[in-house]
Amino acid sequence: MNPGYLEQPGGGGGREIQFLRPSLVEFMNCQNVTLEGVKIKDSPFWTVHPLYTKHLVLKDLHIENPADAPNTDGIDVDSCEDVQILNCFVSVGDDGICLKSGSGPDGIRVNRPTDGVVIRGCTVRNAHGGIVLGSETAAGIRHVLAEDCDLNGTDRGIRIKSRRGRGGDIFDIELKNLKMENNLCPIALNMYYKCGITDTKSPLFSLEKQPVTAETPRIHDVKISGIKATSCRASAGFIAGLPEMPIDNLEISDCYFSTDESSAESPMNSDMFYGLPVVTEKSFRILNAPGAKFNNVKIEGPKEAFIYK
Repeated sequence: MNPGYLEQPGGGGGREIQFLRPSLVEFMNCQNVTLEGVKIKDSPFWTVHPLYTKHLVLKDLHIENPADAPNTDGIDVDSCEDVQILNCFVSVGDDGICLKSGSGPDGIRVNRPTDGVVIRGCTVRNAHGGIVLGSETAAGIRHVLAEDCDLNGTDRGIRIKSRRGRGGDIFDIELKNLKMENNLCPIALNMYYKCGITDTKSPLFSLEKQPVTAETPRIHDVKISGIKATSCRASAGFIAGLPEMPIDNLEISDCYFSTDESSAESPMNSDMFYGLPVVTEKSFRILNAPGAKFNNVKIEGPKEAFIYK
């Protein structure tokens, strides 16, 4: 049954058993859906997973999974259109509120983006990422607004993750007025995402330019503002684009970041990646994002505010 399962993708941790654990609540090919005022606990995998759904409201949900339970994302909006996520509480063992659009060649073939999402007034705890885009980005993610959320204690507050082979155009993303404390890293934009790959020397993680194909992801036109992030344990921020597809038109403004210089966390734990040079300062790290603009951004703690490598 299910031959070849060891070579099949299975979330960040890979496929260790013959079949995937199931999502707990899933809407597929639906329209005009409202899920409101429900408490959902102890999902074996992704908790609320709308797929190919239009005109969706998720409101006043309470989602709670053990902090050490793998792949137990709170909300995974997957190839959906016109979505509102309002006043939800999420405390889980993987990403909190996450937007996806299919994975790799199959997701590119299906070509159903996630388009038009508002996330407002939500609280996320314990998750690997608070508000997340990816890492399944094949059909693209666009026209997203996230604002007025509390992301204290998540590993990464804002997280956009993909890699070569995953494809997708990620653009028109606005993230503003987000509160964070005691994160590993408040902002991580990562095109060297490693999970599901064991070969650390793979060309997927090369620092040299690779051919641009339909499977090359792109991140551009991202605005981040009004972030207050204190006691960041690994770094003040992490941005890593691809040399053949740099992160373009990124604006970060009116933000404050402070690092916990007494923390033993390495800046290499800012996100999950392979192939990047070692750094030792908890600075805001920027690689392959030449047009990034920082306006009224204050960073306290590290000796160098920014590292470009």
